[in-house]
Order: sequence, then structure tokens, then C-alpha cells
Amino acid sequence: MVTKTKTDKKTTVARKRAVAKKELPPAKLRIRVRAYESKILDASIKQIMDAALRFDAKIRGPIPLPTEIKKYTVNRSSFVHKNAREQFEMRVHKRLIDIENPSAKTIEALTNLSLPSGVNIDVKTS
Repeated sequence: MVTKTKTDKKTTVARKRAVAKKELPPAKLRIRVRAYESKILDASIKQIMDAALRFDAKIRGPIPLPTEIKKYTVNRSSFVHKNAREQFEMRVHKRLIDIENPSAKTIEALTNLSLPSGVNIDVKTS
């Protein structure tokens, strides 16, 4: 007769928990999309929403977040005309999309999307 030790029991319980966590999809996906151009951003959001709606996912959004504006002031001349300056700015447009109770097919469709360059996506699960 073989008896299990405490370490064997702990590892089997840990394995069961790990398997259970992998099988369950996340309750909510929060997708933050950022881009320098608003037209490209809106087109990529439309692609994300179409992919999610194909598999009957409940979507909340797109929610426009405040545009982040970075301003830079540069001297036009290095020596004589010190008071002449130029100002440049970069605008980062942001949107937020929540997908509630996504299925495995929905997550797979979202990972296989090919979005244009210049679009940054952050996905958080909760």
C-alpha cells in the first residue's frame, strides 16, 4: 500500500487549481487602444468590435478618453536669435472598450487581428 506524503497532496491540489484557472475564460476584457491619428484609431476599433460581435460578445464602448497632448518648445537659432522659438505637439488619441464574458473563440479572433502600424493595444483581464 502506497501512502501520499504532504508534498504530493499539495502538488496535486496545485495542479488541479492551475487546470481550473486555464479552462475558465476571463470575466471581462478591458482593451485600451492608443494611436497618433484618430482616423486610424477609429478604423482599428471598428475591426475589434466587428470581431467581437461576430461571436455574440457583449461590448461596452468605445469610450473616448482624454487626448494626451505633449508640447515641445525648441529654439529656432542657437546663438543670435535666442527669443525666436518653435512649438511642436504630439497628440495621442485613446479609446476604451470593455468586452464582458468573452468566449474562447472571441479571444482567439481578437488575437488574430492584423491592425495598422501606429496603433498600440493594452489588454487587461479581470
